[in-house]
Amino acid sequence: MSDFLLEMRNIRKSFSGVKALDGIDLHIRAGECVGLCGENGAGKSTLMKVLSAVYPHGTWEGEIRWQGQPLQAQSIKETEAAGIVIIHQELMLVPELSVTENIFLGNEITLPGGRLNYSAMHQQAQKMMAELNMPDINVALPVHHYGGGQQQLVEIAKALNKNARLLILDEPSSSLTTSEIRVLLDIIKGLKAKGVACVYISHKLDEVAEICDTITVIRDGVHVATQPMASLDVERIIAMMVGREIGDLYPREPHDIGEVVLEASHITCFDPTNPARRKVKDVSFNLRRGEILGIAGLVGAGRTELVSTLFGAYPGKYSCSVKLRGKPVDVSSPIKAIRHGICMVPEDRKHHGIVPQFGVGWNMTLPVLDRYSHAGRIDKGEELQSVMAEIGRLKIKTSSPHLPITGLSGGNQQKVVLAKMLHPKPDILILDEPTRGVDVGAKFEIYKLMFELAKSGISIIMVSSELPEVLGVSDRVLVMGEGELRGEFNNQGLTQEQVLAAALTPLASVAAEHGVTV
Repeated sequence: MSDFLLEMRNIRKSFSGVKALDGIDLHIRAGECVGLCGENGAGKSTLMKVLSAVYPHGTWEGEIRWQGQPLQAQSIKETEAAGIVIIHQELMLVPELSVTENIFLGNEITLPGGRLNYSAMHQQAQKMMAELNMPDINVALPVHHYGGGQQQLVEIAKALNKNARLLILDEPSSSLTTSEIRVLLDIIKGLKAKGVACVYISHKLDEVAEICDTITVIRDGVHVATQPMASLDVERIIAMMVGREIGDLYPREPHDIGEVVLEASHITCFDPTNPARRKVKDVSFNLRRGEILGIAGLVGAGRTELVSTLFGAYPGKYSCSVKLRGKPVDVSSPIKAIRHGICMVPEDRKHHGIVPQFGVGWNMTLPVLDRYSHAGRIDKGEELQSVMAEIGRLKIKTSSPHLPITGLSGGNQQKVVLAKMLHPKPDILILDEPTRGVDVGAKFEIYKLMFELAKSGISIIMVSSELPEVLGVSDRVLVMGEGELRGEFNNQGLTQEQVLAAALTPLASVAAEHGVTV
């Protein structure tokens, strides 16, 4: 009898002749948490799709053994019946259905005659949510009433309701707050104690180090190493992932900061669903040529709403005054903003950054198709030459510029969106959570590109929820809280504690308490 709950042996998977997985092994014991680490495009998601039968048996080579027996599943339904459940990075909940209905979707309790036994389901759902440290949740309410962290726990409850013995979590904390991440990690520790095995996929290596017993690293579809977490540290994991040591994650380069290029005054945004509520409250700031301006704040502080207004993409009612080099400009729509030299990489890449039906190249050149248009026809050769140059510059992993963008990993999709917004040659580039869901190697490349752009005179506004990132790349930092501008700091000796204090305290109080010039 095998000591392992799951054994994946010599797994190979190709797409159109291109090897995505080339002999991967993965072994997991009951109650063990294995961290699956690798750069974007390394093959992590492909391996999990093989395991969960998104790619059914017969479409890949190798062997999967589950509880000592061969597993040759043809569908997700079969793997879930066996006890293997995956929680995707994009939550698979139905917003309009209740918490209970989502937990029992496809696995309902019925009465004689086929009617749903809501009483039994509500009781069981309430019990499960209590076990997940959410005893006060109303399981009869539609799930859209709850925030991202609570919805993530509903997904876990849904998985456990299928009697999961192996839980696959793919970037589970990418949209969670610090306190929600703490709850999630504690819950996983509790599941491990009950014998539930986990595969934890995350680019947040501090979480991996805390929660995982074993680390498996893959690179370019090849198994690099499997080692106990106790024998590793974060720096060693990074080196195995990228194939080299990264001494300083923030490769700062000296760059000149010039005159004021943008003046944004009295920005006020109203909640699209409740026009009486202000999401941004009379915020004003400026931006200088070649400057990297970081915007920090807690979730719900109004950061995304602020920058969306500058790009003409805010969906609700707003008011503001924008000047470029001293002259008033109209940025009431993205196309107008782009024409004035303002481009933006949005926070929600899936809904606002890509066109899923289009290929990699088409997604890149959409804003500037007129550049390749001659006599009403697109010069495909010229367009392709430009696309290939950007693929090389940003090191985008794709087998072809014509591959549908949904065939790329999340991090490589992010690079395509970045390339798309660089195509118009902007003077001002807005980056909203530019490294969310991106591995450490790709983060390093994005930071390096940001410093190169600033050095060339492009001004950058970066919104980020990761304070080390804000402090690592910014020349100046704006701190927002509850829709207000709570602080404005030169990034010279600035600490995370000072930024957090500013997010929670009015501007004058922070300045007085910390002696910071604002």
